[in-house]
Amino acid sequence: MKELKCPKCGSVFSVDEADYASILNQVKNQEFETEINKRITEMNLRHQTEQQLASAKAEQNFQQQLNRKMQELTAKEAEIARIKSEKDAEIVQLKNKLQNIATLKDNERTIALAAKDQAIATLNATIGQHEANLQIALLKKQREAQDIIQQKEQQIQLLQNNAELERSQAQIRENELIKRHQHELQAKQEMVEYYKDLKTRMSTKMVGETLEIHCSTLFNQMLRPVMPNAYFEKDNDATDGTKGDFIFRDSEDGTEYVSIMFEMKNEMDTTATKHKNEDFFKKLDEDRRKKNCEFAVLVSLLEPESELYNGGIVDVSYRYPKMYVIRPQFFIPLITLLVQTSKKSLEYKRQLLLAQSKEVDVTNFENKLLDFKNKFGRHYELASKKFDDAIKQIDDTIAKLLKVKENLLGSENNLRLANQDTEELTIRKLTYKNPTMKAKFDEARKE
Repeated sequence: MKELKCPKCGSVFSVDEADYASILNQVKNQEFETEINKRITEMNLRHQTEQQLASAKAEQNFQQQLNRKMQELTAKEAEIARIKSEKDAEIVQLKNKLQNIATLKDNERTIALAAKDQAIATLNATIGQHEANLQIALLKKQREAQDIIQQKEQQIQLLQNNAELERSQAQIRENELIKRHQHELQAKQEMVEYYKDLKTRMSTKMVGETLEIHCSTLFNQMLRPVMPNAYFEKDNDATDGTKGDFIFRDSEDGTEYVSIMFEMKNEMDTTATKHKNEDFFKKLDEDRRKKNCEFAVLVSLLEPESELYNGGIVDVSYRYPKMYVIRPQFFIPLITLLVQTSKKSLEYKRQLLLAQSKEVDVTNFENKLLDFKNKFGRHYELASKKFDDAIKQIDDTIAKLLKVKENLLGSENNLRLANQDTEELTIRKLTYKNPTMKAKFDEARKE
């Protein structure tokens, strides 16, 4: 029984566990709705801010382009004015020359009137030609200036049209973005309602099975086409008393290079006793060892507020070897990471097995050679002892068997030489003039 105090009248009353849990659930739902409305308001404010920033940026870019074009047009007008000023100065200079020539001709009129008239006529023709050329050049420059002004006006109009088009496109994108955000928000709201209803209707066993089905579906959709020969099945072998949830194995050319024991854990939000991830580490490590797996992975939705487990893949090898804790969204990335890492060591495993097999062959050869030496030496010691006994009996019994004694002594000497030859027998002597065995032993020594 729980005691509650009314905030208005101050009276204290008792409620049972069910009513207390119902009151808490109502408070949580209200806070959850308040948080959702707050998040929606923040998203709308952020979207409006982004829209205003995008509009201001487009307007600023348009203004900058327009200012740049106006500056270019001002520069062209200044160039035209400069050219016109130069031509006017040239005309004034030519007029001054004409005046000087006229004055010179007036002074020479008394000397040669006929020549002067002819010179004046020629000069007038030249002046007319120059004036005509100047007029043509001036008209050409004015026409070029008008063409430049017209081109600039066309470019300004084109820029204005482009700016207007970009502005309309930005408005369209803005509307599309608003609609997409609204759709996403509605979808998230529907998903929240769906999971709230799903968690209300599911039992604890169904929650755990839903996580297993989710991980199995992810594997079959994303990794099964890439690794068609990989083994990924539920662990149904409970002969040792316990079992995991899933076992993953993969091999290449008959050599297994990766194996993972998976355990999936989830629970209802209304569960009274909340478990922790570390509560399952020991059992998961035992299951990994019993099923002879290299890695152990706990796919968990427990401790939802933990920043450690929400941050990504958590390595807990400091507690149990080769053990990781992940959220369901890291299920596929972790398998891919472990597969790629294990594949890099596959060639080293093959070379190690080959080296071990060669080392075993050399060791067996040396063991056989030592066994032969030991057996031969033991047999020689037994034979020598028996020969010593026989010689003593022959010496004590029959003198006429000295010849037999000498033969036996000679046999003992031969046996001694044979034992000496055996002691001097080495691998170098055995491989002399035998390049195949010599190459094998040299390769074994290098490795």
